[in-house]
Parts: sequence; C-alpha cells; structure tokens
Amino acid sequence: MSAPDVTALLAELERSHPDLADDARTAVEWLTGGEPLETVTQLDVCEFLWYTLPLKVGGDHERLARSLGRLLQLGGLDRYAALCVSPTTVQILRTYALEGEDAGTNAYQQALEATGVLPPDVPELQWSMIMGPEELGAHLACSAALELAIVSGEKVDRASLTRRWLTEPRAELGGDSWLNRVHGERLNRWVLGRGPARRELAQPFEVRLHAPVTPQPLPALRGLLSLADKEGTLPLRLAPSPEALRLRELAERELGAISRDGARLAITDYGRRLLNSPDDMWAAVTRLLLAKGEHEFEVSAREAALMLLADGTLMSPAHLRERVAEVVGGEGWHPATSVQDVARPVADLVAQLTALGLAFSDELAVRMDRPGQLAALAALRAHALRPRKYVSSGRPTGSG
Repeated sequence: MSAPDVTALLAELERSHPDLADDARTAVEWLTGGEPLETVTQLDVCEFLWYTLPLKVGGDHERLARSLGRLLQLGGLDRYAALCVSPTTVQILRTYALEGEDAGTNAYQQALEATGVLPPDVPELQWSMIMGPEELGAHLACSAALELAIVSGEKVDRASLTRRWLTEPRAELGGDSWLNRVHGERLNRWVLGRGPARRELAQPFEVRLHAPVTPQPLPALRGLLSLADKEGTLPLRLAPSPEALRLRELAERELGAISRDGARLAITDYGRRLLNSPDDMWAAVTRLLLAKGEHEFEVSAREAALMLLADGTLMSPAHLRERVAEVVGGEGWHPATSVQDVARPVADLVAQLTALGLAFSDELAVRMDRPGQLAALAALRAHALRPRKYVSSGRPTGSG
C-alpha cells in the first residue's frame, strides 16, 4: 500500500492540529525534497532528524520534529513517526543546541550506526564521504534492504547483505550491478581530474581499469621474505646491489614486512602474512606505488609516470621527467612546474619498480615488463576507485 499524498496529509493536519501544520510542512519538504512520501526510508528520516534539521533548518527543532512525527503518524508511518519523538532524537537535538556541532555530529553518527541500517564498508567498496549520484543511489538501496531485513525480523549480517546488494545484477539497473555503477562513476571522476593534459593521458584508462587486474608473482620480494622467514633473521650487510638495498628498505620501512633486530633483520607477522598470500602481497605492493607522499603533488607525479609507462613504452629518464612535468604542470599545483619539481617522486617510483623487479632502468632507459605494466594498472585502478574522504566531514552526502 502506497503512502498517502503529502498535500492531503497536510490538509488533514491543518484541520486536526492547525498549530502544527506550518512546522510539519517545513519539515516534510526538507525530508522529501518534493519526492513522494513512499520513497522515504529510515535512513532518510534519521539523517533529517539528526543532521539536516539541527544544522540547516531554522526554528524550534524539537517542535519541528514533533510536527513531522504527527504528520507521519497520520500517514500510517508509525515507525518513522516514533523516531521523531524518540529520546534519541531529543537527546541529539539538545546536544547540538548545548554542546555545538561537533558534539552533535558525533552523537548523530553513533546513533545512526546503532540503527543497523547504515551500509558498512565491505572489501569491494569503501563508501565515500561525498557521494556522486550513482554511489548515493547504491548507498540508499543497500540501506533500504537492511531496513527491510531488520523489520522482517531476519538475523541480519550487514556486510553480507550489503555485498549481495552491491554485486548482484539488478533488474532496475537493466541487469547492471550497483558496484559496477559506482566504479564507473568513480573512474569517470578520476579521468576528469585536473588539467587537459592529465585528462588526455587518463582517458584511455577509463575502460581499461574497469576490470580487476590479475595478481602477479613478485619473486624479488618473495625471495627476500622467504629467506628472512627461513633463516629467522638476516644480517644487515646482506644487500650487495643498489636494487637489493632498495628492496630491503622498501620491505622494512614502507611495507613493515621485516624489522630490525639489533644488527639483523627479522620477518614480521605482517611479512609472514604477505608471504603466505600472493594476493595480499600484490595488493600491498601496488598500493605502495601511489601511496600518499609528503604532498598530493608527489602522488600526481607518480600517477602520471605510471600512466606513461603502463604500456611498456621505452623512455629515457629525462624524457619521462619532462612528460610528467608537462602533465602535472597543467593540473595547477604550481604557477610553473619544472622538471626539477617532479624529479624526486619520479626517481623514487622508478627505484621502487626496479627493486621489485617490475621494471628495467638505468641512466639511459626505463621500461616496465609485463608484470610491471599490470602492477601499474592495479595501482592506478585502486587509486581511481578510492573513496573521497575528508577529515572534517560529518556524514555521507550527495555531491549533486
């Protein structure tokens, strides 16, 4: 049975409780945004009451909540009406009023998590704090599925249900999945990043990065960790070449796979986990290639270098730096980006790739072999599909 029309409910409220009608009209317009009342979910109601109302709507917030509750009750939405006058809602609104936005937002987030209708992060997808239309649609669909399961009295595994709703083909999406839609949206956003040169370089990767990249063996790192695991510890002097020194440094300082034990190196529990799982080792290494540097500029430079090398193109180090400077220079990081600005992040990336056996490099040439090309694609894909996170953000919202 569909929910009653908002206009009819407001007319009925005007007759029965004329003192509440104006506040109810204000609240329901904020809640629904002009959409039918039947499309409203528990997540919508909670986010309105505990976030939008206290931060964006003027007036007596508790009275507005009570007025909305009366309207929803008239419409037969008793469960949502009860939320409007619940002790939790009263407490959160008073926390905002007495303790400020940060305290109120923290109370809101705790209460929202306790409802059980908030889709959790799952291995396939970490939710962004600022969502595009597709991701917001996926988030709302998963929340509605969680709500229905809870109301039906099912024993709910939130992660499993969320994964199922994200990954299964859906008729309302023409057989597509929500996960595929979200990935497509994030890839498109990544391609349309900063500057025309960057967009031109990234454009061919939008399609290439849709599919996951098959993990590849990493014999150099596996050999180092295997030796450390077999021997218990390795002497620090066991690094006869620059590549071996860089690999040891990478394994110790960047991966945390080995640690210093006096004058020796010992494998860590995490290193043993990587050794036992080729997929985990591949994921950890490819994440390193675009790990956050001292400045996002450095990540942008490394990203451009990976795109330039991802097809196995043979380039001189000087030409690689020049091309990276051209691409990154158009992104607006500095008034004028020079080769010197990108030299360090590019050199460090090439040293990582060489130490891991994913590229050949010397003073004259740099080139990735096939595993290196796949590592570049895996790193770019993970970077492109990452969620947008902001330290000061309070809640997932649509980006409009």
